[in-house]
Amino acid sequence: MQGAGNDFVMLDETRERFNLSPAQYRFLADRHFGVGADQILSVRPSPGEGIDFEYVIHNADGGEVEQCGNGARCFVRFVREQGLTSKDAVRVKTLSGVIELRMQPDGRVTVDMGAPVFELDRIPFDATGLLPQAEGSWQKWPLAFEAPTQSVPVLIAILSMGNPHTVQLVADVDSAPVLQTGPLIERHERFPRRANAGFMQVVSRRRIRLRVYERGAGETLACGTGACAAVVAGRRWGLLDARVDVTTRGGELTIDWTGQLEAPVMMTGPATTVFASEIEVPDAL
Repeated sequence: MQGAGNDFVMLDETRERFNLSPAQYRFLADRHFGVGADQILSVRPSPGEGIDFEYVIHNADGGEVEQCGNGARCFVRFVREQGLTSKDAVRVKTLSGVIELRMQPDGRVTVDMGAPVFELDRIPFDATGLLPQAEGSWQKWPLAFEAPTQSVPVLIAILSMGNPHTVQLVADVDSAPVLQTGPLIERHERFPRRANAGFMQVVSRRRIRLRVYERGAGETLACGTGACAAVVAGRRWGLLDARVDVTTRGGELTIDWTGQLEAPVMMTGPATTVFASEIEVPDAL
């Protein structure tokens, strides 16, 4: 499946657990020797009352992660197409909490991504020795690098949408140093769980362009939580309105956030099934 070009292998583990190893997840995600995907998404039975399914996410590098917004949209379409539910709205448990996914009449899917997290210890981010710079009603943090290719610190927003994100403003996303600076941010020592690096170009108060270098996957065609993080940052910096269309290289997402710190971020976008198949996964890799 794919959501705005962010592509996924979907696994139905409602009847039996596959117990795949990190190497086997990497095999499935490999675009030459496996299927090819940014993430592997597993549907597992409800872990508790009031929850329809468990939603488990593994990145292309085999590591399990807390959240994936584009994958959440594909998740609800998948469980409906597979006959696992007939509901238009389902509640699912992820590593970072419970979210609600809702099918819209136009075929798009809206996901309640929950409220953004700003407390640095919950992201987590080590700000020891750093002083933020005020911006709008919020701030930007200076992040320095030891790499000779990036001698100048970058100013970033730091927050979590269930997974750690940074957002920086750029004049033009097409020429932004995503592939150069993105890996440096992802593995920066101040992010003990690594981070996703967003590069945002503000087109107007209601539209941005975005590229994201994702933790454990590299640059993807779209990143749902990254789109949410970018709009939240832009709102708090005073640059964006409450509803923003986000243009990614893979398609368009719509993000709604009132600006109230405890308010949930709502993400709406496409979710498409590409093909269904079977594959033999080697036992030893």
